Amino acid sequence: TFPVKLWLLVNSPCVHSVRWDARGEGLFIDQGLFEQELLGVGPGAAGEEELFKTKNFGSIVRQLNLYGFHKLTVSPSSSAAVSGPRSAMAGGDTSYPDGPLHHFWNPHFRYDRPDLLVKIKRLTKANKEKLDAGLEVTSRLPDDFQ
Repeated sequence: TFPVKLWLLVNSPCVHSVRWDARGEGLFIDQGLFEQELLGVGPGAAGEEELFKTKNFGSIVRQLNLYGFHKLTVSPSSSAAVSGPRSAMAGGDTSYPDGPLHHFWNPHFRYDRPDLLVKIKRLTKANKEKLDAGLEVTSRLPDDFQ
């Protein structure tokens, strides 16, 4: 699923365009680097297998929104004091030369809690109706992720 794929990307030492924020409760996406590294767009784009069925960054943002991620305002203060496994500003570098830096947050997307990924649901008409009726929408992690 999209949230599991995203969680694996942000924790991969090979992926540089997606990083945890200082608290491990949100993620930073460097748009230009993401497009090159994971969507195969632009100079230096990798010709590897496609992770996503799109080459359009706007489609990735749409998926994030459909799965309940909210875009936060990126400011120097929000990313200055960074710690954690693979933080956005590792080594004190606060620049992202490849493109805009986007900060997304979802209450169930946390560095130390992969078990919460099952609570991230795609907002479909059926799921919206369940939520509006006060019902819980559930899913399960892929077997290879449990």
